Amino acid sequence: MNHQFNTRITDLYGIRIPIIASGLMWLSDPNYVSAAARAGIIGFMTAATFPDETSLRAAIQKCSALSQGKPFGLNIMIRASRDGIDRVNPLIDIAIDEGIKFVETAGNNPEAYIKRLKAAGIVVLHKVPGVRYAKKAEALGADAVTVVGAEAGGHPGVEPVGTMVMAAAAAQSLKIPLVVAGGLGTGAQLVAALALGADAIAIGTRFLVCEEIWAHRRYKEKLVATTETDTTLLLQSLKNTQRALKTEHVSMVQQLEHHNPGDQDILLPHIMGTVGRKAYETGAYEHAMLSCGQGVVFADRIEPLSTIVDRIESEAHIAMNRLQHIYKK
Repeated sequence: MNHQFNTRITDLYGIRIPIIASGLMWLSDPNYVSAAARAGIIGFMTAATFPDETSLRAAIQKCSALSQGKPFGLNIMIRASRDGIDRVNPLIDIAIDEGIKFVETAGNNPEAYIKRLKAAGIVVLHKVPGVRYAKKAEALGADAVTVVGAEAGGHPGVEPVGTMVMAAAAAQSLKIPLVVAGGLGTGAQLVAALALGADAIAIGTRFLVCEEIWAHRRYKEKLVATTETDTTLLLQSLKNTQRALKTEHVSMVQQLEHHNPGDQDILLPHIMGTVGRKAYETGAYEHAMLSCGQGVVFADRIEPLSTIVDRIESEAHIAMNRLQHIYKK
């Protein structure tokens, strides 16, 4: 018999399955995030994806309509401002105005913003690359944290630690609900994470091949053909480690970094987000640095997000049933 999941994260968000669809830059739009809501999980639209206030507000309203009353949230990236312009508080203004109940923050220290979000009644999930950052977020009042392991696409931290170790260490150190991420994409891994003490898992790369992601089909077909050994780390010299899909472009960036370590002026034209967006649009993945985790090995076909989630849920129940037979009566 299949049983319903009941964790602190399913309670916190009112979701059926303890899975978070983390914000994906350029890709987490209303179609994708509302599909996550309807599938019984929660997703976060990336505020930085939208060019202005009007388009962000329209996206939130569209996502709300498509989500059919199911929960969804907004991802707000916290970055240091190079020009002195505050780009975070205006996004918080919009979140409050539009009645957003759930926010995922990531990037820099959220201390300057977390109290304001909490005062507005918003549930805050902060994403970090290490246990010490998670403990800091807990001390600041975050409602939950996502701790990212080394296998993750995007930014696994300056000193990446594997997801298995990270999850166990975080569970021992934290009192607030814990989400773990990094190379996760199967139901058996979900069960393993719960066994380690986590309350949910976060998935990014595994979901990139879903039909609701607007990226070019050629890119998705590449991911289906990709294995766990087809990603690589770069940008360590900028203290901004990135795990990306192995491409000719990424190899070129690694060579530039080898010969010009820490030189952002040389590297920036090749790693800008707009370069990645163009690759998503055209399918020319060879010409960009695109975040990709080792969990890409589980992205085995292009199909609706609900089908992927159903598969993971089924796999989780199979894993749970398998565990029941380990113990002798």
